[in-house]
Amino acid sequence: MNRRRWLQCAGSTLASAFGVTSLTSLMIAPSAAQTADYRALVCVFLYGGNDGMNTIVPLDTTRYNQYAGVRGALALPQSALLRLSGTDYGLHPALSALADAWNEGALAPVFNVGPLYRPLTKSEYRSAPASSPLIPDNLFSHSDQQVLWESATTHAHTRTGWGGRAAAVLGTTNPVISVGGNSRFGLSELQAPLVLPGPGATFGIEGLGDLSWAPIAARKTALEALYADGHQNKLLDAYARQQRDAFATANRLGALVKTQPGDVNAPAALTQAFAPLIADGKVSTGIGQQLYQIAKLIHGNATVQGSRQIFFAQLGGFDTHGNQVSSGNPQQGQHAALLQQLGDALACFHNAMKAIGRADQVTLFTQSDFGRTFKPNNSTGTDHAWGNRHLVLGGAVKGRTTYGTYPTLVLGGPDDVGLHEWEQHGRWIPTTSVDQYAATLLRWFGASDAQLDAILPNLVNFGSQRVLGFL
Repeated sequence: MNRRRWLQCAGSTLASAFGVTSLTSLMIAPSAAQTADYRALVCVFLYGGNDGMNTIVPLDTTRYNQYAGVRGALALPQSALLRLSGTDYGLHPALSALADAWNEGALAPVFNVGPLYRPLTKSEYRSAPASSPLIPDNLFSHSDQQVLWESATTHAHTRTGWGGRAAAVLGTTNPVISVGGNSRFGLSELQAPLVLPGPGATFGIEGLGDLSWAPIAARKTALEALYADGHQNKLLDAYARQQRDAFATANRLGALVKTQPGDVNAPAALTQAFAPLIADGKVSTGIGQQLYQIAKLIHGNATVQGSRQIFFAQLGGFDTHGNQVSSGNPQQGQHAALLQQLGDALACFHNAMKAIGRADQVTLFTQSDFGRTFKPNNSTGTDHAWGNRHLVLGGAVKGRTTYGTYPTLVLGGPDDVGLHEWEQHGRWIPTTSVDQYAATLLRWFGASDAQLDAILPNLVNFGSQRVLGFL
């Protein structure tokens, strides 16, 4: 086997370990513009379509009665809801761990958000042909709506994500860092996200994990020597540089990634903040592990490098078509269990950021496929809808109030896509776009208006209402 063929074969394993998905991904990322301050965005995607109707519920008598009258067996008791003081809304009781964040002014709900090309009325929706740009591609489809949320577009064939585009346009030191696997959110034209495993896992080149064994160490040395030389072929040269960067990243981050709360080198402040979720020296839930990993990366920013970071985490299981509640109790069941995991992990993460003095510099936000129908189905569950409620958390959040417009809780009303009785299920037409939601986050992150337009192509269609004011 000649030297060039060896480079091609050896590099394939290396590239796959670092999430490289195409030849264009091998190009070098833009150089970072270093600044003295630090800011991080943390996206938590709730896969399956979270039921926002039971996540944030109106408490005033008129709307609560409308809610309870339609929701029936799914309706949460008014007395059980976590009242958001100063508003007419309450959180699902499973999110009670977020009470302190609300009281601190670090938590804000955002109402009726979804993919939009421009502001859209019900009459426009009803009269528009299927091919109209006003109608997002393949509404109510999981895979397509995940793409629309992650890409902040209305076209399901969009390749890049708004997180990836933001990292590229702003020239962050690292690409989007994902602890929740590959996703569209972190893709840019030239780079895939950096996908990291959970705490306790070895992060490095496949097959080169145990460098204490001489043959493995020798193989790593040989590969590094192969990639050290330049090449006249520009593609091979770019590929070799990518492999050098991959080795350097693995060497830099390996020990940090592997650390668990029970380890002697674990940051004590993070261990204390995540204590409610720690058992036998490990974080006990999947979303908790992901947010602990992100907390470590933020705490260890001197090792991670860069003054701007975008992170991605995820929690699945929200496709609650059946048995959304348990034994007729809406405070128990699949949805409540998922929200419990989410709320507990978010609270631990926020406490961790406060403990390390980063709360004002880190903003966490939720995304999801879509909302779910206001009207339950015949299986004690809910079906696919459109507009949804989301949460934004962090010290920079202008909390203790709500943002956006809560939908009119009337089946067949002005916010329901359904016109005839058979199609009146409460699939809300969004009144806030993913673009406006993302623009608010990215403006705080440091993006200029011109950069926002480059990252979010549909933002220009919302006139002066570009940002929502929650940061």
